[in-house]
Amino acid sequence: MPTDLTCPDCGATYRAAPDEPWRCDCGHPLEFATRPLPDRPVPDFSELDTRRGLWAFEEFLPISPEVTLGEGFTPLQDAPGWADGEGGVQFKLEYVFPSGSFKDRGATATLSRAAELGVGKVVEDSSGNAGAAIAQYAARAGIDADIYVPTSVKKSKLAAIERVGANPVRVEGTRQDVTDACIEAVEADDRDSWYASHAWNPAFFAGTATFAFEVAAQRDWAVPDAVVTPLGHGTLFLGAYRGFRALNEAGWTDRMPRLLGVQAAGYAPIADELHGEGDAGQNDVADGIQILDPTRKDQILSAIDATDGDAIALDADSATEALDRLHRGGFYVEPTSAVAPAALAEFRERGVLDSDDDVVVPLTGSGLKS
Repeated sequence: MPTDLTCPDCGATYRAAPDEPWRCDCGHPLEFATRPLPDRPVPDFSELDTRRGLWAFEEFLPISPEVTLGEGFTPLQDAPGWADGEGGVQFKLEYVFPSGSFKDRGATATLSRAAELGVGKVVEDSSGNAGAAIAQYAARAGIDADIYVPTSVKKSKLAAIERVGANPVRVEGTRQDVTDACIEAVEADDRDSWYASHAWNPAFFAGTATFAFEVAAQRDWAVPDAVVTPLGHGTLFLGAYRGFRALNEAGWTDRMPRLLGVQAAGYAPIADELHGEGDAGQNDVADGIQILDPTRKDQILSAIDATDGDAIALDADSATEALDRLHRGGFYVEPTSAVAPAALAEFRERGVLDSDDDVVVPLTGSGLKS
């Protein structure tokens, strides 16, 4: 039985259905009415059925694995050249997913939810990676998909959407214009179009929470001191927060990591809120996080506060230098992936990270899509 939805702001509830709303009547994002937790001791790694990919953690998920491509358990690799002092850095290679980005975590959960509900068509807006992931998993599910993208979308990402049979809808203007056009289409066709938004749909965040489950399991349930992620709409940042929180509440781990987000200069509302960094230049290299008005901004700020975290903005030069260094080290990632490794030095310089801190950094998207 699909899980109902609720609004944590006003308390309204909505029954699970193909025509369920994509946001509360009060305007806030919806969440699942129940948040399952396992009622058993923490397992040994050998007890996890990693053949099921991220669905090995189904006990934590309010969704059944209806649509999957075996995604999950991406490699966790030491990155000694990026460490400082006694501390260690590990890269989690999120770019080896079926569609080439971590967005598959959210896509498998979102399309599984759509399949549970009997949805006939999904609609999404994206700068590229989320759209490609939703399109690919919609194809796997046999569900039609309209993907709204900016006219400037990279050809490789547009091809990934088109070749699985989804319908790309190109929109002139800013990234916000793309979202606005998508929402207008959804609201005009609310009986037949289900908004599979990576910013609004709670299923997407249930999927990205599995990042934390895997990190903890691959480290024998030892939580790192900090996790550094790119930060746009916060799909991975908030997913990590929710995942580590769930592990802690289940008694499988004993603490939370500090969550550190990295934004592109010129598109940095969170860093601006914290440090007044909104005018720190322009970073057009990290196109995947060029978000000026994150849907869940308040939740991102709350997660930062709850974990003694932080967020900063980086310019294009820092991202480009880090990208070259990653490529030379054998990590063939796209530009947005470089902002989190690039931020390590800045966080250390600001005293946010100590030299002996143990840090995990996801590399979020494949260079094959650049």
